[in-house]
Amino acid sequence: MVLLEQRTSSRIPRLTRILIEHGNLLAEPAAPLRYDCPVAIEGRTILAVGQQPPQFAPDEVIDASDCLVLPGLFNAHCHSPMTLVRGWAEDLPFDRWLNERIWVAESVLQPEDVYWGAALAACELIRAGVVAFADHYFWMDRVAQVVQESGMKALLAWCVFGGDPQQEVGHTTFDTICDFTRQWHTAADGRIRTALGPHSPYMCPPAFLRQVARTAEALDVPVHLHLAESDEQVRRSLDQHGRTPVAQLEALGLMEQPLLAAHCISVDEADIELLARRKVFVAHTPKTYMKLAMGMPPLALLWQAGVTVALGTDGPASNSDLNLLEAMRLTGLVQKLQQSDPEAAPLRQLLGMATRDGARALGFDESGAIAPGAPADIVVVDTRGAHWTPRHDLVAGLVYASHPSDVTHLLVDGQLLLRKGELTTLDEERIRHEAERRARRLVGAPRMSRLRSYES
Repeated sequence: MVLLEQRTSSRIPRLTRILIEHGNLLAEPAAPLRYDCPVAIEGRTILAVGQQPPQFAPDEVIDASDCLVLPGLFNAHCHSPMTLVRGWAEDLPFDRWLNERIWVAESVLQPEDVYWGAALAACELIRAGVVAFADHYFWMDRVAQVVQESGMKALLAWCVFGGDPQQEVGHTTFDTICDFTRQWHTAADGRIRTALGPHSPYMCPPAFLRQVARTAEALDVPVHLHLAESDEQVRRSLDQHGRTPVAQLEALGLMEQPLLAAHCISVDEADIELLARRKVFVAHTPKTYMKLAMGMPPLALLWQAGVTVALGTDGPASNSDLNLLEAMRLTGLVQKLQQSDPEAAPLRQLLGMATRDGARALGFDESGAIAPGAPADIVVVDTRGAHWTPRHDLVAGLVYASHPSDVTHLLVDGQLLLRKGELTTLDEERIRHEAERRARRLVGAPRMSRLRSYES
């Protein structure tokens, strides 16, 4: 199966030297804006900022006049192949959303569905300024192929429940998942990192989670899972284990390796102290919480305790799109409303969630800033639209007014994945056709059955 027309190796060769000129540079979330500030890129890294080096002869010059140049965005939690069930599980509470739609459709999921669903997601992510994403789904080897071909970065976790193999998607075994984790970790010139992906403490048996903890330590990889999504899950954990879900993970050894925990909606002060002490990364996906009426995490308390909170979209089945710009905007608006404080969630803090904190959560610690020697993970955003005018504050425009259609260029490790609004590594027309065809088959399959049940 070929995703692209091999344009990166023939019609559009990889460039070794790129100059971004005349742009308004936001080098990192807390940095002041630098106007008409050039950025020189050589190979995969940033060579110079602020001036063009002597004898630097670029292969391509990007005119960023009237544009904002900033670090690329990092989506800290999503299920990219779920583009195929976008709009198919609407107006349902969380338990029915899982039981009646999601875990039914996944009973007939095939590896090629995952491939094309992830490819569609890659188109959407790149157009929204995202350079990397943390994915948690099935057949991650197919997602890894998309990442490799598209030029993006990713932290990939193959989701597993740890019970009866007949209830695993594709009857996947833990050995298969471990083989994937070994094979793909640091693949694609380091653009791919892997993690173990147990679904959650409410769906995975404790003995299995202990096995995951031991294996993650042996493989020296992080763990990515769902955690504390509701008060009901907390009550059930207390009844069954005598501990909250957060405390249960620590007791099972799952905090010995880096842990990326999605959601953490229902956490108390003791949970938050533990998350901070164990340096757990929390992925915040506000649109899903709003759409499924799940409540909101206590972000103010998490921030005060020093927990690193990164920003994610979750999957398109629960939030409809992969627009991290919108997730950033919603996070700010909801926090101001919840805390009755217009000063809550300042602009630069929101931007940090989407860039620097996301890079750390995914294990790409050198990214998240535009500086000499850093990876050239850069997004260029056009600020000439009517919705940007007047441009009193470009950071405010980015957080509260920008759209994916404003993104003109995207570079990952110095490779242009988006040039003047056109994808350079992905055949978007073919991907849309294949994804539409497979989505229709997926939700129309006559033999769908529920793989497992979520008890509310």
